[in-house]
Amino acid sequence: MLRDLIVFGEDWHGLPSSTQHLIKAMAHNRRVLWINSIGLRQPKLNSNDVQRAWNKLFPSAMRAKTYDEPNNSKHCENTSGNITVANIKTWPAPRNAVVRTLCAKTIAKQVNALCQKLKFDKPLIWTSLPTAVDSFAYIPHYASIYYCCDDFSGLAGVDHNTVTEHENKLIDTANLVVVSQKELQKKWPARKIKLLPHGVDITLFKQTTKPAADLPRNNKPIAGFYGSIESWLDIPLLIKTAQENPSWDFVFIGQEKINVEALKKLKNTYFLGPKAHQQLPSYSQHWQASLLPFVNCAQIQHCNPLKLREYMAIGKPIISTQFPAVEEYRSFVNIASNSAHFSQILSSIDTHQAANNAQQYAVQHQSWQVKAQELDLWMGAL
Repeated sequence: MLRDLIVFGEDWHGLPSSTQHLIKAMAHNRRVLWINSIGLRQPKLNSNDVQRAWNKLFPSAMRAKTYDEPNNSKHCENTSGNITVANIKTWPAPRNAVVRTLCAKTIAKQVNALCQKLKFDKPLIWTSLPTAVDSFAYIPHYASIYYCCDDFSGLAGVDHNTVTEHENKLIDTANLVVVSQKELQKKWPARKIKLLPHGVDITLFKQTTKPAADLPRNNKPIAGFYGSIESWLDIPLLIKTAQENPSWDFVFIGQEKINVEALKKLKNTYFLGPKAHQQLPSYSQHWQASLLPFVNCAQIQHCNPLKLREYMAIGKPIISTQFPAVEEYRSFVNIASNSAHFSQILSSIDTHQAANNAQQYAVQHQSWQVKAQELDLWMGAL
């Protein structure tokens, strides 16, 4: 067994992030304590944020749950045998120095109690959230790792000044900094940073599935997108493209976080809501074009969407706006800047063509297991 690992990550129950994919792969050889999100911004006075803050501050019990325990608390999750998931009491993204210290000590006290229960001895600490860094000083550990997949200075829904201050401290103190794309490497030129591009669940996305029951069946080809329906989607572009291509259906899978009523009114658009990650191939394998219709913003310029490699593994044509992460697969991705170009590419697609084997092969050796092995080597050298 390798050294135990404490992970400050997103909430475990959400759609799997790259952190979750990597940690699941590494957990075959080490024990993991996963701490659900401690937040990147202070809560606002709305029902969703108030409920989340209440659950963080006053969970019914500060307990952890592993796979072989019954899941009888909404604050715990069932996971695989080597992974324990816990909610802890905290206040998200504190700004005041005194409150930051108080929160750090409160987090550490709870994490240390869990480590004692699990018999962790000088574990590694991994964080994907810069706001965890203050607590590291109060948690006995062997080394710390910062895994960065986003430019938090341009990320929506974040207290940018607070998170940047935490991130600068983390960059200075972490023993290993790993980023998911080259654009993030450029942020800290004086620091030696490891680059680990995202992986993909090859087996899940290549294994043949039946079409999902709620896919439209209008004898039309389908252009599809899955992911959060957020402000970084180019809605005007999608409206024009759908209007210009009535012979195509356009399917959107994901939670709607912005107003898309204008797009919904079109007869050839379908919003199917969020789906479990395991269900996605039953949609994407059965549409004829995969879409990445993003606006040009700071967040997209520094993003490396997991769906890009998942789309690659499906083997269907990909149509995308321009952003840095697609450059690696430029020979397989159709880049379009406006609706006319999107329409031109759609009209050129052979809707009866089988999956592109060369496209699938391009990601064949980029599984999450391969990425985890590389990480294990870096972490073992600390």
